[in-house]
Amino acid sequence: MAKKATKVTPLRKQYLDIKSQYPDCILFFRLGDFYETFDEDAETVARELDLALTSRPVSKNTRVPMAGVPHHALENYVARLIEKGYHVAVCEQVSEADGKKLVDREVVRVITPGTIIEPELLAEKQSNYLMAIVPIGKVETGRWDAAGIAYVDISTGEFAATQLHGENVALLVLEELARLSPREVIIPESWAERGVSLPPGTHLTSVADWRFERGTAEQTLTDHFGVRTLEGFGFTDAIPAIMAAGGTLGYLQSTQRNTLAQLTTLRAYTTASFMVLDQFTRRNLELTETIRTRKTQGSLIGILDRTTTAMGARLLRTWLNQPLLEINRLNARLDAVEALSNDEALRAELREALSNVADLERLVNRLVIGKAGPRDLLALRASLDMVPFLQALIAPVAALSALTKRLDSCDAVRDLISRALVDDPPATLNAIGIIQPGYAEELDKVLADSKEARDWIANLEAVERRRTGIPTIKVGFNKVFGYYIEVTHANTSKIPDNYIRKQTLVNAERYITPELKDYEALVLNAEDEILAIERELFAELCAELSRAAPQMLETARAIAHLDVFLSLADVAVREDYVRPELTEDDTLIIRGGRHPVVEQLLDGNFRYVPNDTHFDADSRIHIITGPNMSGKSTYIRQVALITLMAQIGSFVPADEAVIGLVDRIFARIGAQDEIHAGQSTFMVEMIETARLLLGSSPRSLLILDEVGRGTSTYDGLAIARAVVEYIHNNPRLNCRTLFATHYHELTELPAILPRAHNFNVAVAEQGDEIAFLHRVVPGGADQSYGVHVAQLAGMPRSVVDRARELLHDLETQGSNFSLPSRKSNGDEPAQLSFFEQAPNPALSELQNLAVDELSPLEALTKLYELKRMVDNG
Repeated sequence: MAKKATKVTPLRKQYLDIKSQYPDCILFFRLGDFYETFDEDAETVARELDLALTSRPVSKNTRVPMAGVPHHALENYVARLIEKGYHVAVCEQVSEADGKKLVDREVVRVITPGTIIEPELLAEKQSNYLMAIVPIGKVETGRWDAAGIAYVDISTGEFAATQLHGENVALLVLEELARLSPREVIIPESWAERGVSLPPGTHLTSVADWRFERGTAEQTLTDHFGVRTLEGFGFTDAIPAIMAAGGTLGYLQSTQRNTLAQLTTLRAYTTASFMVLDQFTRRNLELTETIRTRKTQGSLIGILDRTTTAMGARLLRTWLNQPLLEINRLNARLDAVEALSNDEALRAELREALSNVADLERLVNRLVIGKAGPRDLLALRASLDMVPFLQALIAPVAALSALTKRLDSCDAVRDLISRALVDDPPATLNAIGIIQPGYAEELDKVLADSKEARDWIANLEAVERRRTGIPTIKVGFNKVFGYYIEVTHANTSKIPDNYIRKQTLVNAERYITPELKDYEALVLNAEDEILAIERELFAELCAELSRAAPQMLETARAIAHLDVFLSLADVAVREDYVRPELTEDDTLIIRGGRHPVVEQLLDGNFRYVPNDTHFDADSRIHIITGPNMSGKSTYIRQVALITLMAQIGSFVPADEAVIGLVDRIFARIGAQDEIHAGQSTFMVEMIETARLLLGSSPRSLLILDEVGRGTSTYDGLAIARAVVEYIHNNPRLNCRTLFATHYHELTELPAILPRAHNFNVAVAEQGDEIAFLHRVVPGGADQSYGVHVAQLAGMPRSVVDRARELLHDLETQGSNFSLPSRKSNGDEPAQLSFFEQAPNPALSELQNLAVDELSPLEALTKLYELKRMVDNG
């Protein structure tokens, strides 16, 4: 006999039906004042959010796990789940409970890390990108021949796509990932199965392959934008880009319940229009966060960001992540910054006006998709009210004329909001009193009827006292009985015939009258009717205002540009920056350059020591030696940061700067174990250096710090020298290079490499004491001062003294040095001995090696052969 199927409750069946449509999401299911989760979702939510895990009966003798949160606290819990990479579906009650049938429910929104629109879940000063990567190649081999890239921020409406080609497509994709820092990346299912390396904090979502197929993707885009071809968007022959953009839009349509009306255009872009900065360079230069704290304070953006608006802050971050390569655009930016830096009064007035501007970009997009509230519209009006003032302020400034033309005060929008809304409306549409009297005749009639009924009830007490002669009559209201007339027991004999007893109390009786119930119905029904009418009027208002969305968004972007110019001007004046001169050649001349961040961290007792830098056709590689703690790393970083700042349109911390445009900056600085990726410090160093050598051009700027220090001395020295020679001799490179090293043997290279020059960080000696002067001067360092640095670091005196003894013997005896360990004192462990090394047959082969005739690959191969000889004795 077949087993009888377990009968579940209607509510359980409703839940299972909805959950089956969203298997990859945590489903929050509205039950009264709570959002509940069930089954595995409940276990996940309880574990991740530290909530109590309970259970609920769903059939006879069957209970399922359950965990819930109060409806008013949902956003906080969703934010925590999204931060952990989960997808969340929110299921609401969409019909009124009447006690007779099950309430209708449906999912009203799906939230993933890259599809957030709620202001409370978004980082105010950062874009929230969803990015699609579509590899073109053979899945079986994992080889990429090309790739389509698309990214979108649905909170602002930004939507763009490109395609990448070449031998190093995967590296180019990584560079775009580093530039955009997306919250979520989508990729075709078949490629996701091979595994994708993403930056920390980026969430990967696999999407069905068919969404990225050319025909499907193109149809999705043309249907959404209402066009027959995508050529008008700049996609003439860009199949990978179309596949990525169409797949992105399809994914959004599957997760968002609204129309995505905020996505009004798709921008085609190319990575060739801005400077390339890979993920290692961004991290090493600490552009937007520090390596140690992962916070903006102490980073470059922490210095430059004096913006007043959230959209200005986001635009500045975008500029910092993609420095320009076009001199005309850069000079236009610099002209604007210069004009503002020369007018302190104008800057103060602009700052005051901008402080009254809300986040127009996100505000307008909430309006377009129907998510704006009454107070959002008032914020929109208040922001647009500032536009005429801004126009008047910047109109006389020639360098800002382009912005003046882009600003639109949207008078019709402001007037409509003023006519439609009261000055202090409720925060949500769940309360009445939003629409201005006189705006809608239908609403005015209902309001008038309601007021008449309220006035009649308000006067009823006085009327009945006069009519009945009972001075203590009271008219009241409660949620159970509605309006009532209360009479004390002592006066019940005086009540009129039309009083109907409703409730008996200890000291009184409560009555109603037919007329009172009629007016009560008018009052109570009017509230529901007013609420419905106001909601309908508000929706119509938003739809009408949305027609001006393109003008409002263009105004928002113009205000963002003005805010960034103002921020850069404020910083330039406050920190005594100068305007850089930009050229198309490959020079780089900085006089009196300073590190923009480090100089801010010094207290009042210290003054930052400025330094000069000079690159030209005869000086391409600067080999910088000097002791640790002397400032080598700070100096080479400052050159990179000054160059980058110039190419976003900022003034720079220097007395003078002439910057030949740089197509990319590579910064190989410091060491950081990638244990989670199975890579040692040295392996990471070699990977970064390899990318640097493969990806650079004659227009690049290379910043290398202590290459080779992660391995043995001879290995490291050999690799460091080979890298310098490769950069100098390879015609594909020969680029501006700052090479800081502790290998003093490299100071011999300028004798054989004519475009390489020695520099060192000056040190002042007084007996056994030294002072770091932090000045970079021509010539190589003659010693490392390692023992002195150990002393400055607080090493025990006995260790420092012993190190001096050993150093003296090493310097006087050279390769013949041999010293037995000193006897231990007390319980101290004996020191290890230094032993004279036996002659090695590899040495003679190394001495006879024609290094200059070897390619980098041959040199590396020979290096491993020599190492094997040494290892084998």
